[in-house]
Amino acid sequence: MRWVATVTVLLALACPAVTVAKPQPVASVTVGCASQQVPPGPPVEEEKAAPASAPLPWPPEPVGGPQMGTCDRIGPDGAPDLTAASWVLADLDTGAVLAARAPHARHRPASTLKVLTALTAVRELNPDRVVQGTAEDQAIDGSKAGIGPGGQYTVRQLLAGLLLNSGNDTAEALARTMGGDGPTIAKMTVTAHELGALDTRPATPSGLDGPGMASSAYDLALIFRAAMREPLFAETTGLHSIPFPGYGDHPGFVLYNSSKLLAHYEGTIGGKTGFTEAARHTLVAAAERGGRRLVVALMRGEQSPTPMWRQGARLLDWGFDLPATTPAVGELVDAAPAPPPPPVADPATSQTLALKPVPPLLPVGLGVLAVTGMVIGGIALRRRH
Repeated sequence: MRWVATVTVLLALACPAVTVAKPQPVASVTVGCASQQVPPGPPVEEEKAAPASAPLPWPPEPVGGPQMGTCDRIGPDGAPDLTAASWVLADLDTGAVLAARAPHARHRPASTLKVLTALTAVRELNPDRVVQGTAEDQAIDGSKAGIGPGGQYTVRQLLAGLLLNSGNDTAEALARTMGGDGPTIAKMTVTAHELGALDTRPATPSGLDGPGMASSAYDLALIFRAAMREPLFAETTGLHSIPFPGYGDHPGFVLYNSSKLLAHYEGTIGGKTGFTEAARHTLVAAAERGGRRLVVALMRGEQSPTPMWRQGARLLDWGFDLPATTPAVGELVDAAPAPPPPPVADPATSQTLALKPVPPLLPVGLGVLAVTGMVIGGIALRRRH
């Protein structure tokens, strides 16, 4: 029927086809190293929980810059050989990362986590507040500063026990003063994430292994840098010794700093070491030379063939020998990165209309109906005759 064909042609002319641009495929981006998202196994008894903690997610981009996402070594040639699986060397003042190895690889921090505990306590508690020791403090596993039931200790003294002698007993006393282990761990988590330490998940106030415990060399350096801005922390971590109260029939004594780096490396201004069987050896420390201050963080290291403090010293020596103009490979951020903005559609993919403008449909439709009526009317008249 010719009139049908005529109408079809008219409709095609009145309503041109709309060309819709096809969405372009988005290139996949890998952030973080799959083998480094959780500390290496197998988990120890203290870490087992039901259900197990999910791995900390990787952020959309590596904190500290794109090169911080490396899974191996980055920076100038000539770095010393270290046993540490992960390490960072950075400028303590500017935050410029000079070199690193797998900086965001997650490992167990052991007692280097006490830097975060101390930072949280410094911000939370009055340093002159008096805290009474308990039998529970004294009974905790691991290293102790020497507090006991009935002893009276200021927060300032507990911080010294925490940082100088890695006292798990003083960690418990500080945590109790901040509301208990659970609330303290929650506060430590908030502090870490506000700083941008997104690899860090505390499980205990002391750094003893626990479910989901994790940190990274990048985070340890970042947290230590933030802590050194607190005068009380900076003063305490640099002490060689301090008079410490006794309790009950136990007289007071002198508490000495156990840091071999502080004792033997000229220019050391503070630091913290750690060890558990699962974490192996960890270290974070800072030193000053020639007007420069550098911070090093080492995780999952071994004491053989070179003690960890000497490995830290070698990394510091190499860092101080680097020219001041050495380009940074990243930075220790001052705060958590802002959430990424919503993706902006590509103009080519957001185009939904034809290259030719589409005319208004109502007038065209009326015109088509009128023409169609005329065609049909003409056909009907011809059939009558």
